[in-house]
Amino acid sequence: MTMPPVALMIDLLIRYGFQVLGAIILLAAGLLGARWIGNVVSTWTLRQHIEPPVRTLLVRLVRVVVVLLTVVVVLGNLGIQMSPFLAGIGVFGLGIGLALQGVLSNVVAGLTIIFTKPYRVGEYIDLAGEQGEVHMIDLFSTTLVHPDMSKIVIPNRKIVGEILHNYGTMRQLNLKVGVAYGTDLNDTMGLVRQVLEGSAYVLKEPIPLVGISMLGDSAIVISIRPWVKVDDYETAQAELYQTIVERFQDGRIGIPLPQREVRLLSGS
Repeated sequence: MTMPPVALMIDLLIRYGFQVLGAIILLAAGLLGARWIGNVVSTWTLRQHIEPPVRTLLVRLVRVVVVLLTVVVVLGNLGIQMSPFLAGIGVFGLGIGLALQGVLSNVVAGLTIIFTKPYRVGEYIDLAGEQGEVHMIDLFSTTLVHPDMSKIVIPNRKIVGEILHNYGTMRQLNLKVGVAYGTDLNDTMGLVRQVLEGSAYVLKEPIPLVGISMLGDSAIVISIRPWVKVDDYETAQAELYQTIVERFQDGRIGIPLPQREVRLLSGS
């Protein structure tokens, strides 16, 4: 004999109502617990001065693990067999892993960069044919800011194993200026050092290098190599060149133009 719909609903509520209510309570408690535990882990990682990408990853992993454990408990409380469910998750995870090999390789490379610290945010680096100031290190990519203010995003898997040139937080300028052969070199290089000492961009340490780099056809080439902050590189170069030219003009120090001597031999 078929039970009336109302009686059937009452029977289902009596049989499974408390289980469903308990499952809902457990799920809500698990979600709140995941958020609370994530906040605790985040606070702890801040005290340990862990890199921001690693901190974010740890917090997310902890929250995901707590939520998954809660789901397992809730399903078990409802009487659902977990063995087929776990097997399905394993197969699904394997398929996702094969499909996202490139993404996973970026994550592994990102963790390698974060833990080994070959460069940090704010440093100027040259790698993979690109260069710029490190703006952000993420799990998937590294973002550089070029001197022209454009951004370069490099996948982390393209970085690990490549040759990296890390300039740090300062760069060395390589300025060159030519003077006539009859110029007093001691006075000239003394004037250059005064320009460097008076510049607000040139760092006091390391000491700037000033010396003769080449004897050209028509000029003695003086090499000027001060250190400046990464952000001041372009501005410092323009300012120093202008100041040196102005001081040379005031001191009547000639910057010779390239010259060629041409001899015409008349036929006998």
